Amino acid sequence: MRETRDYDDIPGTYIFDGEHSRAGYHLNMFCMSLNEVVNRQAFADNQSTYLDRYPMTVEQKTAVLDRDWLAMLRLGGNIYYTFKIAVFDQLSMQHVAALMSGNAAMTVDDFRQMMLAGGRPIDGNRSKKEQQHG
Repeated sequence: MRETRDYDDIPGTYIFDGEHSRAGYHLNMFCMSLNEVVNRQAFADNQSTYLDRYPMTVEQKTAVLDRDWLAMLRLGGNIYYTFKIAVFDQLSMQHVAALMSGNAAMTVDDFRQMMLAGGRPIDGNRSKKEQQHG
């Protein structure tokens, strides 16, 4: 168990630190494999079988198959690597960000408008403690 970090209290923040790097190594190596056409084709042919090439945890494999973007980050995925899956699915970064917003009804256009309007409001989003008391 690692020591507590200052950033642990920031809601929705998944810092890719050494612990996350170690936990997500095989997940991230799978993502990097999608750089190769032959690997993308093998993944397209049978995603579950292709994932078995990598000694990921069951939770990591499930997150990939379910395209649970936040779970991939929580389980050690690096956003830049996991985005390779989004590209495979022909999704834009804005599409993935809308899916990661925590609001199941948020569309890509809703996400764009939120960003153009300055992003999420700061109140309630500075710390997990603030959310508990809000």
